[in-house]
Amino acid sequence: MAKILAVGIATLDIINSVDAYPEENSEVRATTQRQVRGGNATNTLSVLSQLGHDCLWAGVLIDEPDVQVIKQDLNSFDIDYSHCQVLTSGKMPTSYISHDKNTGSRTIVHHRDCPEFSFADFKKIDLTSFDWIHFEGRNIAETEKMFQWLDQHYPQLAYSLEVEKPRPDIESLFNYPKILMFSQHYAEAHGYQSAPELLNSLASHLTATCTWGEQGAWAKSSNVIIHKNAKPPEHIVDTLGAGDTFNAGLISALIQQNTLEQALTKACQLASNKCGQLGFAQLIS
Repeated sequence: MAKILAVGIATLDIINSVDAYPEENSEVRATTQRQVRGGNATNTLSVLSQLGHDCLWAGVLIDEPDVQVIKQDLNSFDIDYSHCQVLTSGKMPTSYISHDKNTGSRTIVHHRDCPEFSFADFKKIDLTSFDWIHFEGRNIAETEKMFQWLDQHYPQLAYSLEVEKPRPDIESLFNYPKILMFSQHYAEAHGYQSAPELLNSLASHLTATCTWGEQGAWAKSSNVIIHKNAKPPEHIVDTLGAGDTFNAGLISALIQQNTLEQALTKACQLASNKCGQLGFAQLIS
């Protein structure tokens, strides 16, 4: 299969399951608590690895106690992190997540004392043998340098960009990747009422997708928009990482030369499967 690099972050996720999300200024008891590895880029790799791909992550690791949880999980999915920058001071990004057991929804409070992965470290990586690179939409100025480096030195290497959050100047990156992967959150933050409305606002030469929860996902290429329905599981267990799973399914299908419509179908199904289980392990039956 393919050799894939993802550039982004890994986090320590502390997940408290509750019977119902608490109201403001109230106190509830967590029924369970888990500490797991999170982060969009590494979530996507954990799925791609199960789909048979050779997965590597480029990000920042800090030599502190919490990093062991992250490393153990990466090892369990055979994700190579040898290209990471390793620091001796700071704190791994930590997400405190309230998971509503009844709805499967999650609310996140995020803390970080960790620098972003730099262009200086990225350009040290020999990318000759890679088939695809996936980027989180963050660290905009440095990411643009990475895109320009790829276009100059590896013009045949495909890469994708996840656009999950409305970050300053993230739109400056849109003209570079093979495909853009938008979230409902990004669309609504910019005032779009639907995925097609967002996709129709993009320049005609761009290829992009946009997920929209239970409504499924849309894609646009050459000004043609297609839609695939979601197939939610009988019982929604855990929506955390569903978007990352969708991105993994999309990348895997496109690498295998599926059409965009075929890739959209596979990605929607994979994301639906994720919502029906806790975590990412054994997602591929």
